Amino acid sequence: MIRTIYIIILAYFLTGGIAFYFISKKKPKEEARRNRIKYIAYLIIINVIFLSIAINPVFFRIVAGIITSVGVYELFHLFSKSGMQKKGFFLISVCVYAILSFGFITFSHMAKNWVLFTFVILSVFDSFSQIAGQLFGKRKIATKTSPNKTLEGVAGGTLMCLLTAVLIRELIGFGLVTVILLATGVVIWAFLGDLAASCYKRHYNVKDYSRLIPGHGGVLDRFDSMIAAGAWMALMGTIITFAI
Repeated sequence: MIRTIYIIILAYFLTGGIAFYFISKKKPKEEARRNRIKYIAYLIIINVIFLSIAINPVFFRIVAGIITSVGVYELFHLFSKSGMQKKGFFLISVCVYAILSFGFITFSHMAKNWVLFTFVILSVFDSFSQIAGQLFGKRKIATKTSPNKTLEGVAGGTLMCLLTAVLIRELIGFGLVTVILLATGVVIWAFLGDLAASCYKRHYNVKDYSRLIPGHGGVLDRFDSMIAAGAWMALMGTIITFAI
């Protein structure tokens, strides 16, 4: 099953790469170059995380610890660069991040099939929402917080996620309705996590948390949705375990 999941991911990325190639042909040269760097960096990230989950879950737990730790640094770094302005907003943000990080770390200790299911849904949503947004995006969702997000992009990414969830539902062994509800929750929390991270940046007037990841920015620029969606799945896993 893991091999099948990996093939599905690679097939999606090949499709996405072809789409981005034709999209980039219509973009200015510098923007097209940035898109290529972003795509290659994301492909590397996806493979590293997938392998960390598939080979030994302990590796993914280490990755999760690194992600959350660097995220704390990035929050404090932007706050410090601002001259420690908006202390109330900063404290609320840190508290929310702490709760989500606890959920994400808990998620990293869940069964491999739950982690893989979530990872695949997140990867599909992130990739195809961008593709659909660039191809069909017209109606902006949050112009001040995240101006690049469009209704069409989110709808396209969500549709692909639900289709994927149906295809890989045997991975977590639940019925069709449960799998769709779980995947829908992943999409919603990924979207909210992305918006929350963007909101924090806008409050401190920066585009990216850092320049750690080429084409993406900082760790929170890349993994904000994974942290939030992982926390959601940890909560659902706990509820389902108690219900059973």
